[in-house]
Amino acid sequence: MIVNKTTLLIFAFVTINCTTHMQIDPPIAKKIEEKLQIHDDTRIDPYFWMRLSDDQKEAETPDAQTQDVLDYLNAENDYLKKVMKPTEALQETLFEEIVGRIKQDDSSVPVSVNGYTYYTRFEQGEDYPYYCRKQNIENAEEEIMLNGPKMGENKSYFAVGGRSVSENNRFLAYGVDWVSRREYTLYFKDLTTGALLEDKIENTTGSVTWANDNQTVFYVKKDPQTLRANQIYKHRLGTPSSDDELVYEEIDETFSCWVYKTKSRDYLMIGSSQTLSTEFRFLDANTPNGIWKVVHPRERELEYFVDHYGDHFYIVTNWEAKNFRLMKTLVNQSEKEYWKEIIPHRSNVLLEDIEIFKDHLVVNERENGLTRLRVIQWADNSEHYISFNDPTYAAWVSSNPEFDTTLLRYGYSSLTTPTTIYDYNLNNKERTLKKQDEVLGGQFDSANYVSERIMAPSRDGETQVPISIVYHKDYQKSGDEPLLLYGYGSYGNTIDPWFSSSRLSLLDRGFAFAIAHIRGGQEMGRSWYEDGKMLNKKNTFFDFIDAGQHLVKMGYTNTSHLYAQGGSAGGLLVGAVINMAPQLWNGAIAAVPFVDVVSTMLDETIPLTTFEFDEWGNPKDKEYYEYIKSYSPYDNIVAQDYPNLLITTGYWDSQVQYWEPAKWIAKLRDTKTNNNTLVMDCNMEVGHGGASGRFKRFKEVALSYAFLLDLENQKK
Repeated sequence: MIVNKTTLLIFAFVTINCTTHMQIDPPIAKKIEEKLQIHDDTRIDPYFWMRLSDDQKEAETPDAQTQDVLDYLNAENDYLKKVMKPTEALQETLFEEIVGRIKQDDSSVPVSVNGYTYYTRFEQGEDYPYYCRKQNIENAEEEIMLNGPKMGENKSYFAVGGRSVSENNRFLAYGVDWVSRREYTLYFKDLTTGALLEDKIENTTGSVTWANDNQTVFYVKKDPQTLRANQIYKHRLGTPSSDDELVYEEIDETFSCWVYKTKSRDYLMIGSSQTLSTEFRFLDANTPNGIWKVVHPRERELEYFVDHYGDHFYIVTNWEAKNFRLMKTLVNQSEKEYWKEIIPHRSNVLLEDIEIFKDHLVVNERENGLTRLRVIQWADNSEHYISFNDPTYAAWVSSNPEFDTTLLRYGYSSLTTPTTIYDYNLNNKERTLKKQDEVLGGQFDSANYVSERIMAPSRDGETQVPISIVYHKDYQKSGDEPLLLYGYGSYGNTIDPWFSSSRLSLLDRGFAFAIAHIRGGQEMGRSWYEDGKMLNKKNTFFDFIDAGQHLVKMGYTNTSHLYAQGGSAGGLLVGAVINMAPQLWNGAIAAVPFVDVVSTMLDETIPLTTFEFDEWGNPKDKEYYEYIKSYSPYDNIVAQDYPNLLITTGYWDSQVQYWEPAKWIAKLRDTKTNNNTLVMDCNMEVGHGGASGRFKRFKEVALSYAFLLDLENQKK
């Protein structure tokens, strides 16, 4: 390593003008040049030193490097507080406003399964819920299975993972993450006595699957370094976890695995998957010591997903069906050669999922970017669709654990409709409202807001990119109003238009909010995803830029009032588009941004790297190296004017490590040619998902909104 002699100190200081017109000195990180060489190419990374190992982070006494990193991150946090100090009153107003819309003594819609009804409920002022159940008998008393407020008391981070009750309803297994690295410790509780069992299992994914003997559970452990879910163990209550039997190990580093029980509760299933392939094993749930059998051996580019009913497995697969189709096969003839088609492939409809009932099949489909719920009767194959009215919306099949029912529970939301849960009669088509999230404060009326769905032409001249947009009815579309454009565009994840009561704080202050449904997601079918990954990844960024330009052209906003937002892989999106089209945005918010793509994808010790090669490409291949390097935000920072930027991250993030945004902001500050605001909030107590608790996370939302409103010179 070569130390840059002009920057021996960890911080130098410069003076900038921020939007608040205050003279504040930002931290400037030291440079220690690291040469990174591959494919006869050399990258110089002056901030490589910011990366710490887990051992360094967890050590009680920090070494010199760790202390340097902590000093830098704390300096960035101090700088953020100084820059944003004039907005403190606004942040507090926003926070109180957002929290004030939330019903504090709220509860979930109860779900009945196996003789009990389960639900969660909050009490006034509590950050964490009570996890409860009642027996399905008249005047049954509430049982509090887990007391969330007590468990999370005085904890800097606390999250309950999966919760699973044994078939005899006696034992509860649950996972807890105390750090925010998604490494859960499993605990077991006797619900008849309230006693916590001595059984305790660490470093798991947080869920268990019970066999039907009520004594045996299966769970997944993670690789301690990469956090890849790679081992499935069998545990018997009352025995030490050191005696647990390894029943399956995923040795292919591009795959991860999980375990579950079919809705019929007849079979245990082990799933193993990577981006382009899946494989499933099954075992009779009554014989937990039996031999697992493969449904069909894994094949490259073959994806299939398995459910069970009666004598058959029902299989959603992309076998000779890019948009997936539904197959059926006898349990004892599970290989692909026996699969029989139930619902054929359609080039314009993506088959996303199914829900099986005794007399009905419900199919979750997507056509032209919108979800459709299709109901089919087994007896005569008659069918109908559940109707939705908004121009753009989100609909989903909710929790339906029982077979023998004619009621489908589903959820619905739109940009103007709070999350709503219905029970839908599959025979007579009547729907019963079970719950709609309340928006307190007495000011919300959905009639005051307008939602639209428009199409933006992409630069390729052929593609139309859907945009979902919402604004207050007084929004003028004069071209001078502010607009926040959100995007993701990776992993085939579909970003549906969802309602947010906190977003009202922006809409009521004159902002419009839009979602660009860009390639890399799966809104418009499987091809939409494939056209935004690997060597087509730049389509994701081009679509987002083209969507922003179209909104300007149509008079929704202009470049002085247009803002970009994304998180994780959406943070990569933000980083790429402010490099490619910096003049289009007045500001941007990048949450836990994946911005150092080349270095991360070259390092197989980092969580998520190995089984994402089929998403981004493996840069050990020169073609992919050069392509990834051509868009990687960190590697493409150049001397130009950049928009105002707020970056958020978590020190304990295991998915996008803190050093990516930390290096990014340091390099941006050293390179950019203007004095626009550049700040980072590094939460030193949390990981990828942000703060735990019901209300803490809204402090981060209030900060983001205050950042945007300050750029619009709004102080209240």
